[in-house]
Amino acid sequence: MQLQVNGANLRVEVEGSSRHPALLLWPPGRCTLRVWDHLAPRLVERFRVVRVDVRGVGQSTPAAGDEAQFNFEQYAADAGAVLDHFGIERCHVWSQSWGTRAAIVFCALNPQRVLSAALYAANTGPADVPAQREGTKRSAEERRKAGIETPPMPDGIMAHADAETARRATQARPYDLAAMVPRLTMPVLVATGSHDPNLASSRVVAAEAPRATLRVLTPVGHNAILEHPQLALDAFLKFQDALAT
Repeated sequence: MQLQVNGANLRVEVEGSSRHPALLLWPPGRCTLRVWDHLAPRLVERFRVVRVDVRGVGQSTPAAGDEAQFNFEQYAADAGAVLDHFGIERCHVWSQSWGTRAAIVFCALNPQRVLSAALYAANTGPADVPAQREGTKRSAEERRKAGIETPPMPDGIMAHADAETARRATQARPYDLAAMVPRLTMPVLVATGSHDPNLASSRVVAAEAPRATLRVLTPVGHNAILEHPQLALDAFLKFQDALAT
């Protein structure tokens, strides 16, 4: 469905019983909500899953004539408005790569409505894209040697109404993400690939968030939910199980 939110028209999908706890998913950069398609069928068994294309990405369109809207605080406000629309007061959060930047801001600004946060490939500094690509290649070779199959990409993960707008949306204005990390007072899982250059920053995030734990995903590069979705899911569900005990 499409929702009018804060001047934008957002593509939103909600699946699962309203009796389940809500789970808000933040996709990696320039990927649409389709990126979760391999995992969503398993997640809806336990959660009311909320997926949103960030304004300007996928089938979401931004407010007209406002370049300043492409910022993490705006994306956090949009997510809050979507939750409000569906009457969701509190939710769990799961994010991947660039989406973890947006998720950190959302969680830090809205700690009262976040039950837990699983922040995959967390990084508060500049992205080292060449190193990410190299790490992804190395991890793919290790999985191949180990007989671990990498599934095909879900259809439509790069299908945008406007590719240039999607690029601008995911190049959001610089933000002091490191200052947000100590405000993550909810239980936090930081999960990052063994070959991801973000691992160094992820260790810092895990050390500075008050209730965080670190999980190194092996052999994985920068994008666990696409490279090794079963391992990514297992780590997330184990984290959730630990919260319930």
